[in-house]
Amino acid sequence: MGKAEAKRFPEDNPSPLEDEVVAVGRTIRALRKERGFSLREFSQLTGLSTSFLSMVERGRSSLALTSLNNVAKALGTDLASLFASERKVRVSHPLPHVSRAEEDGKLSIESSQRVYRVLSPRAEGLVLEPLLVTVRPNSDFEEPYSHDGEEFAYVIEGELIFTVDGEEYRLGPGDSIHLLSTVPHAIRNDTAEPVKVLWVLTPRFI
Repeated sequence: MGKAEAKRFPEDNPSPLEDEVVAVGRTIRALRKERGFSLREFSQLTGLSTSFLSMVERGRSSLALTSLNNVAKALGTDLASLFASERKVRVSHPLPHVSRAEEDGKLSIESSQRVYRVLSPRAEGLVLEPLLVTVRPNSDFEEPYSHDGEEFAYVIEGELIFTVDGEEYRLGPGDSIHLLSTVPHAIRNDTAEPVKVLWVLTPRFI
């Protein structure tokens, strides 16, 4: 497992997504204490360092999806439970929703070498998680993992390697892939250029 690097956020005027990182950290801390795990025990279960987990719990660092999945398993729960519904924005009529190009909806997850831009509102009852994902150049290989749901990815710029159930697929601009998330899968950008991908997931992870 690669090292997870900290992503620090500004103290003042946090964005809703930064607030979400803080809220997730609090939830992880509460669940860890509820299970009776020390940080050292939790570190052994997740494969993440105690110092990094401490920063996550204090909302000073975010987790990659693969790491979130490991944390959820260690806590005996699922990803959705880490994003409690009461923290989601209540909107009486969330759809239709228009996302403008100039809006800043980015959540940086340094440990996965990706930048996620959330393209829809946080509201109960919505199933799809549409994201604009930028995968940085020469990204590290990630271990294949699986989870509930399904995924659809459409490459806008660059080339990206998808490994699905042990088989590799190299996708370029205009190529897409649809897969069951229950099948072990991973991605890798082995080029010198960033890759932009329109990604749609189920279930929602925020």
